Amino acid sequence: MDKYILSLDQGTTSSRAILFDNEQNIIGAEQKEFAQIYPSQAWVEHDPVEIYSTQYNVMIELLTRMNISARDIAAIGITNQRETTILWDKASGLPVYNAIVWQCRRTSGIVDLLVKNGLGDYITKTTGLIPDAYFSGTKIKWILDNVEGAREKARRGEILFGTVDTWLIWKLSGGRAHVTDYTNASRTMIFDIHKLDWDDRLLEALDIPRAMLPEVKPSGSVFAHANIQGVDVPIAGSAGDQQAALFGQCCFEKGDAKCTYGTGCFLLMNTGTNAVSSANGLLTTIAAGFDSSVQYALEGSVFTGGAVIQWLRDEMRMITESADSEYYSSRVDDTGGVYLVPAFTGLGAPYWDMYARGCIIGITRGTRRSHIIRAAQEAIAYQVMDLLQAMEKDLCFSMKELKADGGASRDKFLMQFQADVCRACIIRPVVRETTALGAACLAGITTGFWKDKNEIKARWRKDTIFEPEMDETTRDKLVSGWHKAVSRSRNWAE
Repeated sequence: MDKYILSLDQGTTSSRAILFDNEQNIIGAEQKEFAQIYPSQAWVEHDPVEIYSTQYNVMIELLTRMNISARDIAAIGITNQRETTILWDKASGLPVYNAIVWQCRRTSGIVDLLVKNGLGDYITKTTGLIPDAYFSGTKIKWILDNVEGAREKARRGEILFGTVDTWLIWKLSGGRAHVTDYTNASRTMIFDIHKLDWDDRLLEALDIPRAMLPEVKPSGSVFAHANIQGVDVPIAGSAGDQQAALFGQCCFEKGDAKCTYGTGCFLLMNTGTNAVSSANGLLTTIAAGFDSSVQYALEGSVFTGGAVIQWLRDEMRMITESADSEYYSSRVDDTGGVYLVPAFTGLGAPYWDMYARGCIIGITRGTRRSHIIRAAQEAIAYQVMDLLQAMEKDLCFSMKELKADGGASRDKFLMQFQADVCRACIIRPVVRETTALGAACLAGITTGFWKDKNEIKARWRKDTIFEPEMDETTRDKLVSGWHKAVSRSRNWAE
């Protein structure tokens, strides 16, 4: 009998492979970071070959280290950084350009032109998204516009487009499968989330040939088979990282919500079969599922979450390890009036300001390193608070609890501050790798490794609940200062 589900978690800064047993325990994991490429101000790229090589290598290293045969793997689930855009030559399998990462702002001018041409409302109505350089569509256009001969080859089907899931499946299948799932397609800004098909009007506006686009399938599907150690293992689940985390947190019912604290922060709420339109800067997107009768989710996206801690570590050299941020934040009673707005690549929901830039404000002669580190920690929580407030306005109710996951959710200081500013209980599960778990669950249910969602939910376990403790006067003062600081960062690069 197959013993394990293998989850491939391809993130913004690293590739990971995680093995889950039948009880949803993590029995082994491998991780490898890869290069972040910054060719120009607010441009972000990855090497697609390095994305695949790191992902493949951690998979093989994990199986080798654990002494596990591919014959013991029931299925593979894939989850990925969303919106990141890769174009490659179908014959050679080589990328025609670096992957343009979701954080990249280079296509802001293309977005402005779409809105100027009257497509803003149409984009939102059709795709559920707000016109922004965040999404894949304008990235595809930029590559086709800037790589000589690319568009002509794309029209002939010689150049293929994919988000990272598509690229990995294509490579793992030996080029036999050019596919994506509904969740990733819903983040491209060229996919009709109601008709579940690529939208011809948007393809025409961006001059994107339909011939280069992948087939779109439900997240719980057999997408292809990967030959590992001579064994064909089904790739039976695939979902964008945030929808995978929503599934891994067992947010199966309307009103269930989670926030993932990774490179960015992403708050999603299941809205059932109703595609809720936001009046407060949130996105409507597709939740992971098993058939064409899809569920939808309301989403708020923070571009720079845990990445601000990486910035303190790698560029500012204020800390040695990311985990040090919790220690330094706890060494001071407050930030000393300092606010850090990490709008390094603009602001996402609910502001959607492509031209905002980061700032540190409120510095005095008495400001110390610990104050700035704490301000960075608090900024993560404030940004999630903004998302939660926008969601509450859209749905006309106050959220009393929120499930939390992702790397930064390990930080007790951050989780407690989050509970305080949101006035809600933050629930952290035992398995905090819920993005990888969600992909595993999709693959496991598809192949019969697990029976259904009820079995998945029965195995989900709660770890810690953080309840709000801050008094209202202090909270209101802090929140007011945050919004004042955000106002200083806006429209800076326009």
